[in-house]
Amino acid sequence: MKVEYINPFVRAATEVLERELSLAVEQGTVYLHRSAYTSQEVTVLIGVTGQVRGIVLYCLSQQTACAIAAAILGQEVPEFDELAQSGIAEIGNVITGTASVYLAEAGFTSTITPPTLLVGQGIMVSTVDLPRLVIPILTELGTIEIHVALQG
Repeated sequence: MKVEYINPFVRAATEVLERELSLAVEQGTVYLHRSAYTSQEVTVLIGVTGQVRGIVLYCLSQQTACAIAAAILGQEVPEFDELAQSGIAEIGNVITGTASVYLAEAGFTSTITPPTLLVGQGIMVSTVDLPRLVIPILTELGTIEIHVALQG
């Protein structure tokens, strides 16, 4: 997978989380995810089509999802209810949409699908023959793992 496909997601996640939620963001160590199963309790799945195609997954714990939803909504979020789910799906959508703009600036046109929210750890999401690179994004509210499985 080309680094030109990865960097737009790191840049977009950093900018969106800093701008929208006033979070300090740090990138963790990138690694290859070898399993077809989700790694966390909450996963936002967004498809990418065009010159760059595949999927992007945003994986986070339910506790982190509630904390981020609380920051989005400006109120306590004691459980991962419908409103919290909507907020988490939307933050994934905004990050991916922003990354899509950066991909276009680099010469790779793409279109994104509406977000799909998967709740539960260990759900199978096979990317068949596409490797999934994982970029951990560390915040004071918890870690968001961005799984990028894209090809040109």
